[in-house]
Amino acid sequence: MSVTVAGKTRAGGGVVHSVLEVAVIGAGQAGLSAAYHLVRLGFTPYDEVVVLDRNPAPGGAWQHRWDSLTMHDVHGIANLPGVPVPPSSDSERANAFVPSYFADYEKRFDLPVVRPVAVESVREIAHGFELQTSAGVYSAAALVNATGTWDRPFIPWYPGIETFKGRQLHTADYAGAAELAGQHVLVVGGGASAVQLLAEISAVTTTTWVTRRPPEWRTGDDFTPEYGRQVVAQVEERVRAGLPPRSVVSVTGLHLRPQEQAAWERGVYTRYPMFTRITADGVEWAEGTDWPEGIQAPAGGRLHVDTILWATGFRADLAHLAPLHLREPSGGIRMDGTATVADPRIHLVGYGPSASTIGANRAGFAAARSLRNLLKSQAA
Repeated sequence: MSVTVAGKTRAGGGVVHSVLEVAVIGAGQAGLSAAYHLVRLGFTPYDEVVVLDRNPAPGGAWQHRWDSLTMHDVHGIANLPGVPVPPSSDSERANAFVPSYFADYEKRFDLPVVRPVAVESVREIAHGFELQTSAGVYSAAALVNATGTWDRPFIPWYPGIETFKGRQLHTADYAGAAELAGQHVLVVGGGASAVQLLAEISAVTTTTWVTRRPPEWRTGDDFTPEYGRQVVAQVEERVRAGLPPRSVVSVTGLHLRPQEQAAWERGVYTRYPMFTRITADGVEWAEGTDWPEGIQAPAGGRLHVDTILWATGFRADLAHLAPLHLREPSGGIRMDGTATVADPRIHLVGYGPSASTIGANRAGFAAARSLRNLLKSQAA
């Protein structure tokens, strides 16, 4: 295969690369922030630090989002360090606008991004780490992992899931409402994506919404800076204890935006309890299911469904770090800031409390500063 380095293409497969000080894995918001600060703190691009990006082009996960997601729909894009987000129109596609911003950012600061390079596994070696990749072997004294979650969509198992004869897709596979027109779509999940997609899909077809827990709706007045700090503190407390990070919505609740108000008025956000099993042509609820007041159970406890849309979130994409044995028995990775407690040479940015775009920027700086202090002091 070939990879692109500083805009030039060269052979990559089977190459053993020189030893780096820091390898950054991922070139989304968190990875670019970390790279920017590492370079500014004295790490030489390409010789001492590189960013390995599995995507074919700049933009991180944004380049894979559905076409109907516009800048009016996104929940805000934080400025990358040094360059503010340029103005955008509400109608601009997020999967084009944000990648353009990222591409300009990489070029402006000549960040050492190499792509496409998929990191397949990381193992510890003397004085650092060995990264097996699709473009050869890299070695580094330290790691900044910024792989996010997009490549690890989560679909929970339910009895009968393999028997369903209709279509099942995850938010990551969603291409737009038009392809679902005329079908009855079951949307599963209690997060912001479910709320947004229900509004969009219900404009062209019928929908049913199911969640494990009743949604907790909040107004814009609830989202104060103090409340934001409380949310971050709750997520941080979990990762300090080595527990898997909770979803943001599980802490913040849901917020209905103006563009979703019409769907609310149509009754689209009537919530059904989670079904018991999936059948060949739909889903069913067990006898004795606790139905919310005012909601009538479908006849016989069965609902015909053409498509199941799993808006059930993502999990941290960390499988390549498995040889490092970072996970606690509780399933999470114990963190101290951005550094793993097991090894302070390994930093996870965009994980836990830094999963938001604002948090990712702060985490990038924190990781860069920590590694500068660790590695440069050792070299002195």
